[in-house]
This record gives sequence, structure tokens and C-alpha cells, in this order.
Amino acid sequence: MGKIVLVLLFSLLSVRMYAKTDIYTENCLQCHNQMSLTMQKIFMRYLLKYSSEVSVKQALYDFLKDPNYFTSALRKDQIARYGLKNKTTLTDEQLRKAIDIYWEKYKVFGKLK
Repeated sequence: MGKIVLVLLFSLLSVRMYAKTDIYTENCLQCHNQMSLTMQKIFMRYLLKYSSEVSVKQALYDFLKDPNYFTSALRKDQIARYGLKNKTTLTDEQLRKAIDIYWEKYKVFGKLK
């Protein structure tokens, strides 16, 4: 019985350690998961407008540091519906890491066959 409890306790602690969320999940998805405009759709808008990995990441970085109508890749009706987000509170390093995670999650390069 003691061994079973010990194994269960260890299993729960292991799951909890690996269940930690990343900077993208903690800081981006909390709000965006509540919107009907998905993160994938937003990603595709940026990809259509800026094309390359470097350009998309820089555009996202610039927008998140200083959100405004001119740097947003969203359409006018989307901005009217959802508004512009507040300036990020993430550090530059955290923001770049979140954008890297976002890129890896939704990139289409290397996934198409």
C-alpha cells in the first residue's frame, strides 16, 4: 500500500512539473483563446502580408511593442470588432521567445508535402 501511494505521489509530481506552461501560453493564449479570431488566422494574416520568417517575427515584435492601426495585419473590420491590444509588458527577450514559439506552432514551411 505504501509503495502504491509513493508511486501515485511521484506520478502526480512528475505531471505537475511537466505541465508548466511556456511564455506564449501564459501571456498570449489566455486572452486570444477567448476570441473568435484564432491565433492561426492572425498568423496567416501576418504571413500573407510579410511572407518570410524574419519579416513576420519583426512585424509581430514591432506591433506588440507599440500596437497601432498601421502596424496591425488585421483588417479594418477586425480592428473595429476586437480593438487594438495594449502594449506588451514582456521583456524583449520574453517577447522574442513567445514569438518564436508562435512561429513554430503555426508555420507552414516544412509542413507541406
